[in-house]
Amino acid sequence: MKELQYLNKYFIKYKYRFLFGIVITIVAQIFALYTPELVGKSISLIETFLKSENKDTALLKNELFKNIALIIFCTLIAGFLTFLMRQTLIVMSRFVEFDLKNEIFNHYQNLSQNFYKKNRTGDLMNRISEDVGKVRMYVGPAVMYTINTIIRFAAIIISMSAVNVKLTIYCLLPLPILSYSIFVLSKRINKKSTEYQENLSTLSSFTQEFFSGIRVIKAYALENDRNNEFIKLSKISKEKNLALAKTNALFGPLMILLIGLSYLIVIFVGGQMYVNGEIKDIGVIAKFLLYIGMLVWPVASFGWVSSLVQEAEASQKRINEFLTEQPEIQNIGTITTPIEGKITFENVSYTYDDTNIKALTDVSFTINKGETIAILGKTGSGKSTILSLLTRIHDVSGISKIKIDGKDLADYDLYHLRKSMSIVTQDPFLFSDSIKNNIKFGKEDATDDEIIEAAKMAVVDDNIQLFTNKYDTILGERGITLSGGQKQRVSIARAIIKEAPILILDDCLSAVDTETEEKIINNFKLIFKDKTTIIVTHRASAAKNANKIIILDEGKIVQQGTHNELVKEEGFYKDLFIKQLSEKENA
Repeated sequence: MKELQYLNKYFIKYKYRFLFGIVITIVAQIFALYTPELVGKSISLIETFLKSENKDTALLKNELFKNIALIIFCTLIAGFLTFLMRQTLIVMSRFVEFDLKNEIFNHYQNLSQNFYKKNRTGDLMNRISEDVGKVRMYVGPAVMYTINTIIRFAAIIISMSAVNVKLTIYCLLPLPILSYSIFVLSKRINKKSTEYQENLSTLSSFTQEFFSGIRVIKAYALENDRNNEFIKLSKISKEKNLALAKTNALFGPLMILLIGLSYLIVIFVGGQMYVNGEIKDIGVIAKFLLYIGMLVWPVASFGWVSSLVQEAEASQKRINEFLTEQPEIQNIGTITTPIEGKITFENVSYTYDDTNIKALTDVSFTINKGETIAILGKTGSGKSTILSLLTRIHDVSGISKIKIDGKDLADYDLYHLRKSMSIVTQDPFLFSDSIKNNIKFGKEDATDDEIIEAAKMAVVDDNIQLFTNKYDTILGERGITLSGGQKQRVSIARAIIKEAPILILDDCLSAVDTETEEKIINNFKLIFKDKTTIIVTHRASAAKNANKIIILDEGKIVQQGTHNELVKEEGFYKDLFIKQLSEKENA
């Protein structure tokens, strides 16, 4: 149970609820133990009555009715306390489930970009849902029944020993067999449970990718191939689940067999002891039979509990693998003063760890507050890497320095830094929500007028007005309802409404026609005239109005200057400008 030790902090957090549940369990068992005592006493009364020469029927009836009333009373109290025990411990497990899911979710948010490159979405989802569900069964039912079983065992064995030690020892003879059987089966369950959960993650990842990429699958007519692969994965999952179920199924019959042996021992040995005069009272045998009966469910549940614990151990191990993962980007900065927007890159070089590709080499430039800089270059030249470093998706090292307003980037509080930036990514992400709420993602308290104004500035308001529900239109997953250009413009509206001092546009007009692009760029001149703007683009038309244009090639700055300066200079920018101008004239 090494992996499950991680959950001890939650038992400490809810210690009063946990201890209260234990106290209730103890009291419930005390009341439950009165039933065999009263039944045995009643049988003894009947035996005495039958042997007596002077039979007082009225006295016998009175004593029996009194005992029956006490049995009913004790059973009701024990039942009510058991209900309270479940309410206390099972509810506690739901609190732990809530806390653990939130802890995992918050940890996921803090992990770096490389973590998400290495792990599949379906696996992440499975660990926060299926695995946490398995762990809850340990914290709730498994712990509850374990406490109940231990207390009941202790109470019954003490009570049995107080009546007859020899008969008690005989009754407990099957216990070593039980212990060894549980040990062997538990190891097998742990192994099979781990295999099943890992396969379930694979199945979840496959399904998630299938639905996310349904457009591509349909476009390439791959439905049958994907369906066959899903059937294979489902078959493997079924086989592993059946193997686990078969192992679990051994517990029940084994427990019943051992309990049955205990019944036979009580009847056979107890009967002999009664015949031999070692037991004077036939009610003792009745007591022992009821005590064994009271052990049936705890012993039967012990196998189930052991299975729950092993499954939880396997699931918690998978959860711990991610919880021990440390984010590469550490928020160690403390500066939260308002950012004005001066950005400086000093000898910035960067190599990606996972691919060993050197993306930037000694890149240096300065953007003053309120200026606009455009970055152009071939695919893979390092444009997006500059933006990743500026937003601290990745961190620079060595002599490389990135500063904002003269202060090192890492000295700023990470959340404050990112809140000071409006970003429109190359591949815009929209949530499965209304268009209005997707735009409000940039400013939660935005009014309807502000949302419409931002959409007009992004030249997407006319498109939205054509929808039946207009701004209340619910988008499909990842904004699938909209075209590529519409998604980009909604993302631009989201960035506009944020009103951050730094605006970052990562090739966000690639799916927009040149006429619409020109309208958006003209609107940018009005909106962001006092804001620092970085535009990564493949179009000279989007860069020509920038205060400075930087041309990258294989991670190095090969040209920089204004539009007028660069069109007079032989190189990448002049060739691109002439080519795109020619295409526009011929269109």
